[in-house]
Amino acid sequence: MVPAGRKHPGKAGKAPTEEQPGKAFGSDRVVRGLSGSEEEDEEDSASAADINKALLAKRKRLEVYTKASFKSSSQKIEHVWKTQQEQRQKLNQEFSEQFLAVFQQWDADLKKAEEQEEKLVSIMRQQQKVFQQSRAVQNQRLKTVRQLYEQYVKSLEDLEKNHDNLLNGTQNELKKEMAMLQKKIMMETQQQEMASVRKSLQSMLL
Repeated sequence: MVPAGRKHPGKAGKAPTEEQPGKAFGSDRVVRGLSGSEEEDEEDSASAADINKALLAKRKRLEVYTKASFKSSSQKIEHVWKTQQEQRQKLNQEFSEQFLAVFQQWDADLKKAEEQEEKLVSIMRQQQKVFQQSRAVQNQRLKTVRQLYEQYVKSLEDLEKNHDNLLNGTQNELKKEMAMLQKKIMMETQQQEMASVRKSLQSMLL
């Protein structure tokens, strides 16, 4: 881009097309020929200064734009970072609250389960103790029943022996009494027969 105010070197000494050819090489040209190079140098210097000013202005505008763009980008990045941080904090807070609620409920359920387990263990111990006591009582009852049965069997055996002995004794006594009674009857019969014979003899003799 050519800065404003700069004249192209090739157009600096060009005469208008309407001028006569002789005029191009007239006194005007001679006078200008003496100072033309100085004017061109001045124009070149002015053009260079304008270029430097334009470049400087562009550089400043670029710096301002860069700073503004960097500031805007920084603000946007900071806004995005803050938004993300807030979202992360919100998510962490929500998760922490949910986790804390679930953990408290889980801890309460665990304590309740432990209490129930302790109660169950206590009940099981009591039941086991009662069962052991009942088993001991049953064993004692069974032992007593066995002892009673053994005693009953022994008593029955003794009773049968006594009955046998008593029966044998009674039978023996009965036999003795029968024998004595038979002997007595025989003796009485013999005495009656003897008396009858005597009586018959007496009657025959008399």
